[in-house]
Amino acid sequence: METAGKVIKCKAAVAWEAGKPLSLEEVEVAPPKAHEVRVKIHATGVCHTDAYTLSGSDPEGLFPVILGHEGAGTVESVGEGVTKFKPGDTVIPLYIPQCGECKFCKNPKTNLCQKIRVTQGQGLMPDKTTRFTCKGKPVFHFMGTSTFSEYTVVADISLAKVDEHAPLDKVCLLGCGISTGYGAALNTAKVEPGSVCAVFGLGAVGLAAVMGCKAAGASRIIGVDINPEKFELSKKFGATEFVNPKDHSKPIQEVLMEMTDGGVDYSFECIGNVTIMRAALETCHKGWGTSVIIGVAASGQEISTRPFQLIVGRTWKGTAFGGWKSVESVPKLVEDYMKKKLMVDEFVTHTMPFDKINEAFDLMHAGKSIRAVLTF
Repeated sequence: METAGKVIKCKAAVAWEAGKPLSLEEVEVAPPKAHEVRVKIHATGVCHTDAYTLSGSDPEGLFPVILGHEGAGTVESVGEGVTKFKPGDTVIPLYIPQCGECKFCKNPKTNLCQKIRVTQGQGLMPDKTTRFTCKGKPVFHFMGTSTFSEYTVVADISLAKVDEHAPLDKVCLLGCGISTGYGAALNTAKVEPGSVCAVFGLGAVGLAAVMGCKAAGASRIIGVDINPEKFELSKKFGATEFVNPKDHSKPIQEVLMEMTDGGVDYSFECIGNVTIMRAALETCHKGWGTSVIIGVAASGQEISTRPFQLIVGRTWKGTAFGGWKSVESVPKLVEDYMKKKLMVDEFVTHTMPFDKINEAFDLMHAGKSIRAVLTF
């Protein structure tokens, strides 16, 4: 392409400082270096993790930064040594890479590739520099993806090549939210047929967890949320019952224990609230219940319960990106969507031009969207 090897000027949403709205700017995006790929982003979702960092609560949060980690696009150019991608390929950037070589990648029990973890956490590319500049200042990368820019540069291990026919304004959501909740049920909890499950928090991740429980053959899936409008919605994804904690004077764990003859087999916390994490664990059945933490709590917060809850056979687990080994799994998830085995379209409540990015954040904070997708 005629832009290969040159700096590209394009539109991006820059977070100049914590707690302030994103600013639409013209940024310069440098060409990819060795083992890097420059991607033209066509669509990106807006996720609570972006808002969490923007709020200033994220201990790894750095400013100025280009946020966004739920995108899809096409390869514009590749750096030296890149063999798995070529210009024009349809791709999804990955915030958890898969190098295939580190001890984490070689261990089937985890998806937490550590190859570029240190520099990614510093908002930099693997060579400890950034590819973004705005108004003469370097701008940090975010989660190794930075999809709130018309062009971004990612490491070649942080990219999945997917079906060229996939609609990018839908499959971008497989870069985070849907994959995270769906995989939490299938990979982390390993829900079995006939299980009784409870999902706390019915946003995109919670609804995807509901969908995962259904796919695994759960017989009862109880949605828990303080927004009564979520009930009808959650039924679409497979919820069989709904409980609003506001309708009860008792603690929610007691309500659910009574409803389920002693507790659920699996529970999922999809909010990031340490009080709810405790309730989700204590909702689990004595002897075998497992609770999976998906929501990210604010920096410095700690979970607590009485040790006896665990001594009597409950298990507490955590999950990141649903346990999927990213490079190999995301193309398969896209394939499942294309074969109509996986619901994705139903998560998209708003599709908006990229310029309306701050409106998309407002919709999310007001609880009016499951996912807003921005298109360039």
